[in-house]
Amino acid sequence: MNKSFAETYFSFDQVDWSAMKQSFYDTLYMTIVSTILVIVLGLLLGLVLYSLGRKKKASSKFSYTIVSIISNIFRSTPFMILMVLLIPFTTILVGTMLGAKAAIPALVLSAAPFYARLVEIALREVDAGVIEAAEAMGASYWQVVYKVLIPESIPALISGITVTTITMIGYTAMAGTIGAGGLGSLAWQEGFQRGNYTVTMVATVIILVIVFIVQAIGDTLTKQTDKR
Repeated sequence: MNKSFAETYFSFDQVDWSAMKQSFYDTLYMTIVSTILVIVLGLLLGLVLYSLGRKKKASSKFSYTIVSIISNIFRSTPFMILMVLLIPFTTILVGTMLGAKAAIPALVLSAAPFYARLVEIALREVDAGVIEAAEAMGASYWQVVYKVLIPESIPALISGITVTTITMIGYTAMAGTIGAGGLGSLAWQEGFQRGNYTVTMVATVIILVIVFIVQAIGDTLTKQTDKR
């Protein structure tokens, strides 16, 4: 008897579930570690861009332009190209160009500038009157940052990191095609290249589930912290 299309191309017996489980853990590892680093670096870089952009001095404007250009270079370079360009740096930093750890430098350097721009935009949207009132009461720069700017912009910051994290999940899949591991690597090497469509389908579904969970968590936190 002729097999149906589904029986021919999709069979869960073709899936190595232990490899799928390890790939899932690798994807989570890359995403979680990169997200933590991106939050820290992106927030600091965003504060630098915001602070320099507010100042009127020519030196501040020049510094803002330089930081902005460097940020745009990393943010605009296609991830696959950036990952290849960073191979020497990655090898020195983590000791290898393969595996989940090797993808983290490229993930961070591509996503941190992107998140920094979102941070800058979020901080710019804070009511200037609130900032001026805090400064008039004698608040220092760092007091304004952690008592006014960050609390007032938390919903936008959470929304920004949600978008950035989802973008990085997509990047982990691309990184898998050049040896970074994870679900993207499994879908490409064990799925597409070997004609095992079931592996590709299962890996894709798991990635989509991760994205939906991240989006749901981000939306919930944004609503809970939005005071409007």
